[in-house]
Order: sequence, then C-alpha cells, then structure tokens
Amino acid sequence: MIMKKILMIATGGTIASGYTKAGLTPRIGAQELLGFVEEHRKFCTVDMVQPFSLDSTNIYAVHWLELAALIRENYEQYDGFVICHGTDTMAFTAASLSYLIQNSRKPIVITGSQKPINLPVTDARTNLLDSLRFASHPRAHGVNIVFGGNVIAGTRAKKERSKSYNAFSSINYPAVAVILDGRIVFYIDDKDRLEGETRFYQELNERVLLLKLVPGMDGTVLNRLFPYYDCVVIEAFGVGGFPEYGQDPFFHEIRRWTDAGKTVMLATQVTHEGSDMEIYQVGKVIKENFNLLEAYDMTLEAAVTKAMWILGQTKDPESVRRLFYTTINHDILLTPA
Repeated sequence: MIMKKILMIATGGTIASGYTKAGLTPRIGAQELLGFVEEHRKFCTVDMVQPFSLDSTNIYAVHWLELAALIRENYEQYDGFVICHGTDTMAFTAASLSYLIQNSRKPIVITGSQKPINLPVTDARTNLLDSLRFASHPRAHGVNIVFGGNVIAGTRAKKERSKSYNAFSSINYPAVAVILDGRIVFYIDDKDRLEGETRFYQELNERVLLLKLVPGMDGTVLNRLFPYYDCVVIEAFGVGGFPEYGQDPFFHEIRRWTDAGKTVMLATQVTHEGSDMEIYQVGKVIKENFNLLEAYDMTLEAAVTKAMWILGQTKDPESVRRLFYTTINHDILLTPA
C-alpha cells in the first residue's frame, strides 16, 4: 500500500478548543490534535502547520487568502490537504477556497467538530480521521467539507444545526460521498472529467455586502451603503422579488447601483430549491429592467464569496456576469437561458 503524504493545517476552532472561565477558546495545537487519531498511520503520513489559531467567528478574507497561498506553496510536495477549522464560518471558507483554488486534482478537505477533540464523547476524532482518509483516497479531488460522515462540495455546504453532530448539509446538490466505518462510497466521481491546469488566485474584493430583506424595509438603505460596497447580495423572500412600498425606492436604488457599474445580486432567504425571479411580477419586472444577477440554486456562502473572487479579478459588468454563471466546483446548476 502506497502511503499518501498529507499536510494538515490547523487554524483553531472548536475541534482545538479548551474550556476557560470566559468560555471555549482554541488551545490545542496541531501536534496534539493529530495525536488523537493514531490510526491515520495505516494509510498516510502527516506533516503539520498552524498559520493561526482562531475561533472561526474571527476568520475572514485575509485568512482565506493566507490558506490559499499556503496550499499553493506546498502543493507539489503533498498528495492532499486537511484544514482543521471552526464550524461557524466553515462554509464560507470552503466556498472561498473553491474559487481561490480551482480545478485541483488533489483533495483539499476542511473539517472540524461540534465538541473539542479532548472530550470523552466528541465527533472530532471521527471527523479528523475521516478527513485524513478521504484526503488519501486516489479519487478524491477539489475542495470539500468532510463532516458527520458526509463529503460535501465546498460550494454546497451550509451549517444548519448549531449543536448536533450532523451540522452540515449539502444544499441543492448531492453529497459527493459518504464515509461509513472507514469506507468511502462515492456518489459523484468526476475526477477524470477535470480539464486544464490547477489555478490559484490571490485577489478578493471584500467590498461585498449581504443584505437580508425584512418586511417594511426602506429601499433607501441601499443609498446609505452605496459609498462603501462594490456589490450587494440581497437576500429576498421566496423565489425572489423586491417589495414595492409607495415610491418604489428599491427600483430607484438598484438603477443607481447598476448604472454606476456596481453589482447587484438577488438570492433567496429560502435554503432549498433556489430563486426564480420570473415567476412573480415583483421579481420579473426588476429582472427585465435591470442588469442584476440572480443566484438561482447557489448557497449564500457561495454567492458572496464568488462575488468577492470575481470582483477581485474584474469590475467589467459583462465579465462579472460571465464569470458568475460559470460553474465552479458544482456551485450553480441553473443559469439564464
């Protein structure tokens, strides 16, 4: 049996946390984490690095870029990568890395846990061992989350439970694989269909805002946000539409943003099945009159981080549209006709 060489990247999170008077906080280092899963020695060798140790609440674009750069620097030396990460922003990190590292023939796995690894009863040891096992599999590739026995494409993951071990779901797309008693069963095995070279990017535009509509919201809020953001992702109701309260401030403000070359994107607050703005008048009129983007079946985490990635490369509206509707790591199935 050929032993795979894996780089484990520890970043903190619950998996590495310990109890303090102020609450759980990352305290366990990479070497100690790995010591809890000695069984990995049967199928891989592991080197470790710890670029930072943070509660994932404190992880954002600067850290995503750091992780992407770290993987790029070590890409040729390892067969796969496992990132230990907190669960709260894990889906954002997985989505962002899907855009920063594209077409990877090597697996880049993000994992974590709902309980610290040093507790008697915890999901951490299983998740970490499963992640190392998946990262060592010859058919594994691309950016995925491994958690609770499921392998989820990095652009399709969402944390849907705050405490349960099955915290993450794959949204509007099947799980890539499941891991049962140490055996990996692939539902999607598409490594042979990869084309072109692995591509790394090192630019993100953080001037992207996610705005959640609430009934009665005044559309002029977009006017106040205009100077600070290059893109607004509006989380609308149902299949998607904008409210018409009196003077139609949403119409006016969307025109202001799009006329200025800024990006306006509509997504839905509903987790499953996606948006479809053409069904109702409140959505169709907007879509027909304004050059905005629609997230369709994408997760909010993917829509936001894809916008950051795209605007880090270009602000040309047509290029933004083309890149947004280009499928990357299974992120979007529905696109404009």
